[in-house]
Amino acid sequence: MTDEWVVGLGHRKKMRLCGTLPSSLTVFDTAYPLEAMTGPSSLPGDESLHATKRRLLDVGLATLLERGYNATGIQDLLVATSVPKGSFYHHFASKEDFALQVVDRYLADMHGLLDQALSDSDRTPLERVRSFFERLLALYASQGYLGSLIGLLGQELAAVNTAFRRRMEGAYDGLARRLADALEEARRRGDLPAEVDPLQAANLMLDCWEGAAARSRLLRSPAPLEAAMDVSFRTVLT
Repeated sequence: MTDEWVVGLGHRKKMRLCGTLPSSLTVFDTAYPLEAMTGPSSLPGDESLHATKRRLLDVGLATLLERGYNATGIQDLLVATSVPKGSFYHHFASKEDFALQVVDRYLADMHGLLDQALSDSDRTPLERVRSFFERLLALYASQGYLGSLIGLLGQELAAVNTAFRRRMEGAYDGLARRLADALEEARRRGDLPAEVDPLQAANLMLDCWEGAAARSRLLRSPAPLEAAMDVSFRTVLT
């Protein structure tokens, strides 16, 4: 295990990957108003956001991750941020629009973590893929093992809200395709069996991870995430 800088989801923090971190909910400080995130993009810097909007997204991300969509009230956000209701509706058309922008910002930062992991030319492709999940594990630890916002809102809203369902589908597809590119490189190097389907393997790894994230949230423990990572690399990629 190594100490590395994990930059993303609104903070730059030195973390021991796969180690034990303080359990505290992080209020993030970057936001990116995007459509469904399916890959890396040129994202506007945090300074391009209005300060009020940025503050609402900061608190909204932490609150949605902790409470979910239905238990998050606009009035609670206004009180927590000291923002007038009129200012909220100046930046967001509705609660749904607000939550979708929070999701887009979260996805942008997920791809930022992928960028960090997959751009490390000193590691093999499989080591880069593992590094991404290690970074996610470190991030979840810093948030008190509240799990994945995508998984949480997907379970809560996908069956009843088409906009959220499509956004979550796009989220998983984008992450899987980028992981699949790294797995394809590993296969070409001979690090994976020739019969492994990189995209199928990437989707299975994400499915396993999301299930573990939900269990980790229940237990407030890294154990399910660590087990999911180990199982993926021992079975999915063989």
